[in-house]
Amino acid sequence: MKLSQEDTIAAIATPCGVGGIGIIRISGSDSEAIGRLLFKSKKSIPSFKSHYLYSGNIVSPTTGAILDKVLLSVMRKPHSYTGEDVLEINCHGGPVVLEAVLSEVIKAGARLAEPGEFTRRAFLNKRLDLSQAEAVIDLIMAKTDRGLNLALSHLKGDLSKSINDLRSSMIDLLAIVEISIDFTEEDIHTSPVSKLSDSIQHIITSIDEILSTYGEGKILREGLSVVITGKPNVGKSSLLNRLLNENRAIVTSVPGTTRDFIEEVINIKGIPVKFVDTAGIRNVENVIEQEGIRLVWEKVSSSDIVVILLDGSTNLTEEDMEVIEKNKEGEIILVVNKNDLSPTLRNNALSKILPGVKPLWISAKYGYGIPALKEEIYARTLQNGQKDIQSDVILTNLRHKIALEKAGGLLAKAKRNIIRGLSPELAAFDMREALESLGEIVGETTNEDVLDKIFADFCIGK
Repeated sequence: MKLSQEDTIAAIATPCGVGGIGIIRISGSDSEAIGRLLFKSKKSIPSFKSHYLYSGNIVSPTTGAILDKVLLSVMRKPHSYTGEDVLEINCHGGPVVLEAVLSEVIKAGARLAEPGEFTRRAFLNKRLDLSQAEAVIDLIMAKTDRGLNLALSHLKGDLSKSINDLRSSMIDLLAIVEISIDFTEEDIHTSPVSKLSDSIQHIITSIDEILSTYGEGKILREGLSVVITGKPNVGKSSLLNRLLNENRAIVTSVPGTTRDFIEEVINIKGIPVKFVDTAGIRNVENVIEQEGIRLVWEKVSSSDIVVILLDGSTNLTEEDMEVIEKNKEGEIILVVNKNDLSPTLRNNALSKILPGVKPLWISAKYGYGIPALKEEIYARTLQNGQKDIQSDVILTNLRHKIALEKAGGLLAKAKRNIIRGLSPELAAFDMREALESLGEIVGETTNEDVLDKIFADFCIGK
């Protein structure tokens, strides 16, 4: 989408709903003029000071009606979020008053901002690079403190610095290669082949080190999906409620109580873990329950971990065996519930069905074994890429990962061509392509379509 930076844009920058304060953000060359048209104060204000709060009213120019008592601030370019003149109106946080003020702002000459357009302008005006702009949405969507700290690190520019350092090293090496192209007939000393290839390998190793953090970063950013499945009345909803420490799911002795998914996220040692309570697996004729069970299998197939829940106070049934059989090749945690009752199920019987799988015994009703279950889930995150990497830079974004992999592959190709003694033009071409690929991460070589896709995920007002 081609958006004009000549327009002055406006949007409500605070979440929908009722709150103490609601903020309307305006960015562009007409921001201050719009503020002067709508804002009326008891004292005459010859000129707004930048980054200063003024108390007054927003008044409709057409009716003279006071819409709200507000605080107004102007932030002049380039010292603003977008790098343009920005005006913010701090209103009372009711949706009706916010919509009324925004409507007058639009009438005064602004247009409604597209999703992410304020941050997009910040990128285009060099206030942020593209990886920092993407960190803004990660900051807003962070589910745990560790995810928040990681987003702050990227927003601060830690990832950008690492990428720009790599680009700087590549530019230096590319200059050496291109000198050998331009002056092949001259007696000019250039780096020996071994030294040049070693330097390229050093950059490849640095890229690989960053790529190795993606497993951790992806989990910190997106979390893990854990589906709780089993036959009816084994305690799936009780387990979810216990994990959440609240009565989120309805618990009854009637089979089929849970027909739709219930999803909630909890924090396990800084990892956002989304638990999904599902319908009990059984043979039913009810069309609604049949659809619910079909969807269970879809949810299970897309999850990171499946918790198979069994009732330890009864023998295994055909329904239990169906759940085990359909999941035994995946990433499973076998959990036996109701250990507060006299056990009928035995570990040795389960080991014959699932060799090497150690069951966890719990009581969802009383909370026994729940800490051990959380520890086991966290341990599985280590296997899925979360390695407690103590690194200044942790990769979280698939777009960045793809760009780094492409750059690493191109550099490896350039190194092989140099070692083989092939024409330096070939190595130079691959190195320029690798440089461009890294530039995509920070926005040096990113096209309009990519920007549209990135900022479409933002909320309006950010």
